Amino acid sequence: MKVLYQDLEKQAGNREGKMDTIADMLTQIHNASMRFKDKVDVRYSKFGVAILEVLKREGFISNYRVIRDENSSKQFVRVTLKYTQDKTPVFSGFKRMSKPSRRMYRGWDEFPRIKNALGINIVSTSKGVMSGDEAKKQRIGGEVICQVW
Repeated sequence: MKVLYQDLEKQAGNREGKMDTIADMLTQIHNASMRFKDKVDVRYSKFGVAILEVLKREGFISNYRVIRDENSSKQFVRVTLKYTQDKTPVFSGFKRMSKPSRRMYRGWDEFPRIKNALGINIVSTSKGVMSGDEAKKQRIGGEVICQVW
């Protein structure tokens, strides 16, 4: 396990405090799916796990699992990717909407449409992280984290 986490640190570089962990996580998932990998390991964060839960619920990934490295007591998340019958990735793209430098908040009736309703908005609300459709049903707005299609 120690080797896996060290590899993750090498991939991300030494950018402590200067990175957008959500964009890194989504980029790693996108790149791995374009290379037809079965699994990809990403850095652990509670917010990232909440986003992965939405992606799993909406059918963009098969599963995820939090793994603790016994030697360094650090954690990472192993994401199992999902493909269609003809081997095309289900997770085909994303756009980071709200960034650390520019936050984007929308009301429940103002979420943008994605690819003619083939994608989802991932929204951080007062009731947790959820898809834009779930937020519309509950009539709560929030910060639009990203769009996935």
